[in-house]
Amino acid sequence: MSKKDDTFDPASGSAPDLQILGDEITLQPSGYVEPQGGAEGKEQALMHQFASFRSEPLQFLREVSLYVSGQGWRAYDRVVGQPVFYPGFSENMKSMVLSAPLLQQRISQLAENRVTVEEKEGLLNKNDKDYAIKRTQRRSVLESSLQEVAEKLTDDMICKMESKTFIRGAYYLVTQLLTRAYHQGIHVSSEEVLRLRKVADIAAKKKQSIVFLPSHRSHVDYVSLQLICYRLGLTLPVVVAGDNLNFPLVGSFLQHAGAMWIRRSFGDDALYTTLVQSYIDTLLQEGYNFECFIEGGRSRTGKLLPPKFGILSFILDSILSGRVEDTIICPVSTQYDKVIETEGYVTELLGVPKKKENLADFLSGGSSVLSLKLGRVDVRFHEPWSLRKFIDDQLTRLPRIPPGLDTDHRNPEVRAVREKILRTMGYKVLGDINAVSVVMPTALIGTVLLTLRGRGVGKQELMRRVEWLTERVRAKGGRVAHFGSAPLSEIVNRGLEVLGKDLVGVVDGLAEPTYYAVDRFQLSFYRNMTIHLFIYEALVSVAMYTKVKQGGGRAMQDISYKELRDHVFFLSSLFRGEFIFSAAGLETNLETTLRGLENDHVVRLDRDPEGNFTTIGLSDQERKAGRENYDFYCFLIWPFIEASWLAAVSLMGLTPPLEEKEDIWIEQTKAQNSAQMLGKTLYHQGDLSYFEAVNKETLKNSYTRFEQDQIVHVVKSKDPKIPPRIQLDPAWRPSRDPETGALRPDGKLWDFTEKMASARREGKNRRDGATVSSRVLRLTDELGRKLFVDAVEGGKDDKGKGKVPSVLSREEKETLRRSVKDARRRRKAEGRPNL
Repeated sequence: MSKKDDTFDPASGSAPDLQILGDEITLQPSGYVEPQGGAEGKEQALMHQFASFRSEPLQFLREVSLYVSGQGWRAYDRVVGQPVFYPGFSENMKSMVLSAPLLQQRISQLAENRVTVEEKEGLLNKNDKDYAIKRTQRRSVLESSLQEVAEKLTDDMICKMESKTFIRGAYYLVTQLLTRAYHQGIHVSSEEVLRLRKVADIAAKKKQSIVFLPSHRSHVDYVSLQLICYRLGLTLPVVVAGDNLNFPLVGSFLQHAGAMWIRRSFGDDALYTTLVQSYIDTLLQEGYNFECFIEGGRSRTGKLLPPKFGILSFILDSILSGRVEDTIICPVSTQYDKVIETEGYVTELLGVPKKKENLADFLSGGSSVLSLKLGRVDVRFHEPWSLRKFIDDQLTRLPRIPPGLDTDHRNPEVRAVREKILRTMGYKVLGDINAVSVVMPTALIGTVLLTLRGRGVGKQELMRRVEWLTERVRAKGGRVAHFGSAPLSEIVNRGLEVLGKDLVGVVDGLAEPTYYAVDRFQLSFYRNMTIHLFIYEALVSVAMYTKVKQGGGRAMQDISYKELRDHVFFLSSLFRGEFIFSAAGLETNLETTLRGLENDHVVRLDRDPEGNFTTIGLSDQERKAGRENYDFYCFLIWPFIEASWLAAVSLMGLTPPLEEKEDIWIEQTKAQNSAQMLGKTLYHQGDLSYFEAVNKETLKNSYTRFEQDQIVHVVKSKDPKIPPRIQLDPAWRPSRDPETGALRPDGKLWDFTEKMASARREGKNRRDGATVSSRVLRLTDELGRKLFVDAVEGGKDDKGKGKVPSVLSREEKETLRRSVKDARRRRKAEGRPNL
């Protein structure tokens, strides 16, 4: 290779990384080249390695003493933002939360409601001469009891930033652990950090909070953000955390470092819901920084999850109500060379129940971290923006603002407006995160290895494809991690070392070392870190594949623009819950994508005299290149098409057997587990090309999409002990043979799956056809019948009563009827989201 080909250039136009040495913060120039013959000025991560006690005992003791005494920035005295970590912080916060008018009104209301109930039940006699006094006394007792409950809940919930000595020690301890696991440190963009400091300074003067909304792939996410804020002298954010992590010792440590504990589910607990709202109000009113994860839980798949609106709805309510004037939103992307938890994610995604967090696993995990070499962490901050301005912009687009927007949550019109604002905000944040995300070398390597037609790839070819992918990432506006002037070969070697032999194997003793994917399922986590950049090209490519797979001459493999457009629209609607699409609209994005593929010599575009696209086909250059670039885009999306196809096929098993007379509902989790079992069977029998298609999260996303489109209906009981139940809509059920009872390949659902199947990959082990159709239908029918038997008989206890009712109550039927009506109304009003 030439010198140019062997050098991994930094992203053109991207900001330099931040260099921190001692107490000095300086800028690392973009494209920085290390001077010859010395380590001076060597690119430094935000966090650098600490001295080891065994190898450098004096330096180690000096570092510890600096933290204990709080020298320089370690003192954490002059923070940008509101003061934290002082004695009495927790009591001050409790006092403000408990005295909040919103909470006091709720306590009074709940007490009054209870007194009214007791009157109806005859516990308070209105004819008693002392009735008024007794009623007042009873209400006072109830208010006092509720106040005690609120105090206990508040103490359990709020973060307790009490001691600077504690946080200095915590910073040192956690940084020691983290920099031993991620031996190349934490990297940030100097431009983004300096901008963030400036925004934080302005926000502090206005007593406004910065709400950090990071992506969530690992428990390291919130640790790294806390470390960055501490090192840069920003007020540490209060971090929303599920109380599943609040186990002995660790829970207390995290709470004193900034965690606020909330329940995973609030249910109908009005007091708890109001208490959370009051705490968030207080934090935002007082200008304390705040952090919650836009995706809710950690992504087990590597790509961003759809937004969750729980905590965002509280923040929105704070602004809409006027209790908080404004707050600053800061989307954050955290990327890893390797994520610590990926092995655990794989077992969860394959259907193994998630283990409950406990101290033993935490400590054993922590000790193993010390011996890992996981590369580096890159944290990027999008330009912060005003939530007040965003909301005002959204409201100006409405034909009318419904009255009671901040109070009347039961009003359907109010709910619809709030949901629209939340949804728009959630997807804007996800788009902002993707816009600043950095693609790591491991993601480049994983993507290349999973988009090959062959079994493996030689080192030179791997480097060539990594370089091509790097150029494509940058051409799409993406960022690639900086590595100064390091040669491409060194970058690839680093990435292969971090991924390890359990993910990427190498066959020696050949003409050249040949690398191959060992664990494709786990490696798909890293491929999914790049897919958002190429989703449009991938959808266009598989839409074209419906023709390309038919073979024959070039004319037979061409596709008309209308046919292509229709199929791309179908696929974009299918994956609207999986990927984040631009709001520019189908026509605009499709034309932009086609022109880009034409410029890259992947496709050929035929136009009419007016310049309109008429026919699309593969270009001559792409055919001569063996379709490698076109195939790359197809390989990116094929596992997701397989998963959606699998989910749709599994729904056919929810067609009631002929002998079933009752209106039976199936447990949703059991239906999804059955779909996963179907997928594993089809994969090992050769009817499914990608094992990633049995991914539990992707299947759940497909089921959610089917529910939104009313293909299935889901009923959630008010009783928390009764899990959600599912039923296939009658209009979507395939017919059964009246004599054998077997499912027939017909009806809306069958046509729906066939449309998906037209874009599935065909290979030497599988061909679509009647034999495959009958085999797949037989399997899904067998599994479906077991679900019906289990629902009717298997769920009964010793007394013959069903633990999970298979038939809906009258109240549940009415709730279902209303929800179906509301869903149809919303779909009609909003229309289908476009590509």
